[in-house]
Amino acid sequence: MSEHTVKAFTEQLESLSAGVAQMGGLAEAQLADAIEAIAKRDTSLAEAAIAGDPRIDQLQQIIEDMALKLLALRQPMAIDLRETLASIKIASELERVGDLAKNIAKRALVLNREPPIRLTQSLARMGRSAQNQLKAVLDSYSDRNAVAAEAVWRNDGEIDEIYNSLFRELLTYMMEDPRTIGLCTHLLFVAKNMERTGDHATNIAETVYYMVTGGHLTMDRPKADVTSSTTVKFERPAT
Repeated sequence: MSEHTVKAFTEQLESLSAGVAQMGGLAEAQLADAIEAIAKRDTSLAEAAIAGDPRIDQLQQIIEDMALKLLALRQPMAIDLRETLASIKIASELERVGDLAKNIAKRALVLNREPPIRLTQSLARMGRSAQNQLKAVLDSYSDRNAVAAEAVWRNDGEIDEIYNSLFRELLTYMMEDPRTIGLCTHLLFVAKNMERTGDHATNIAETVYYMVTGGHLTMDRPKADVTSSTTVKFERPAT
């Protein structure tokens, strides 16, 4: 290829990477607003998180269009091909993170109209763990750091463990006071959305690892979500 062609190709790859980084920053901010809306009972933050979602959707489309044009016109090879494909996959994962943040924010609008419940703070801690995972994996993408991406991948079980504990706590809370069932149901959905955010961060980590190394994380993913088989014994009061 001529020097001009090589330069143009490099610029297109850099633009693609910058687009993913921008999308990641917006997803981080949207998730942060949604979580703080829960923790601080701040309706304005919830509304900001909801309002930010269309821009993330728009960026995903832009990134996909850029990547497809690059594939068609430049026919990248090796690391360049992996970076191009990774941008499509990561953009898709970030779009889902944005959707989950929007869902959390919508629940926050409902929760903020109800009396406060102490479990809200446990939920906020779980959300911040998901935030940390997302930030770490986006940093690993920016730095092209496979080791950091693998660390995020290995830490996925920590969010699952928090989710398991919170799930059981919410079930117990509802059984002790049936009047809280509606409120706790919203909290359960929020917790699940946070747990899913951690899963998407882990998916991005796998993509970054492959992008950088050309290899796959071959071990079993460290999942620890056992809520599908969780039961809480209910003891009927003596008569």
